[in-house]
Amino acid sequence: QVQLVESGGGLVQPGGSLRLSCAASGSIFSINSMAWYRQAPGKERELVAGITSGGSTDYADSVKGRFTISRDNAKNTVDLQLNSLKPEDTAVYYCNAVIRTGSWRTPVDYWGQGTQVTVSS
Repeated sequence: QVQLVESGGGLVQPGGSLRLSCAASGSIFSINSMAWYRQAPGKERELVAGITSGGSTDYADSVKGRFTISRDNAKNTVDLQLNSLKPEDTAVYYCNAVIRTGSWRTPVDYWGQGTQVTVSS
C-alpha cells in the first residue's frame, strides 16, 4: 500500500506565507510526477503546481510567481511554498503522486487526505 501524508496548512492573513509538505510512503518502486491540487467550496479541483522526477515544473497562471513547488526524490517528498497569499487561495490542498509499486506495474494516481489553507484577515 501507498500513503501520501500532507502537513502545513492553516490560517494566514493576506500577504502571508505557508509551506505545505507531503510525504509518500509504502511499497514504492518509483514516483513519476508529483503535484499539488486544490479545491475551493463549490468549485472543481484544479491543478496548482506539478513537478516531474527530473525537476521540470508547471504552475497554474493564478499562482505563478507566488508559489514554488519542490521535491526530494531521495525522501519521496514534495513541498509547496505559498507566498503573497490571497483570500482566493483559500481551499483544501491535495497532494498527488503518480507511483509505480513494481517494475512491471502500471503507474497509479495516489492522493493525500487534503490540508485546509484559509487566507483571511
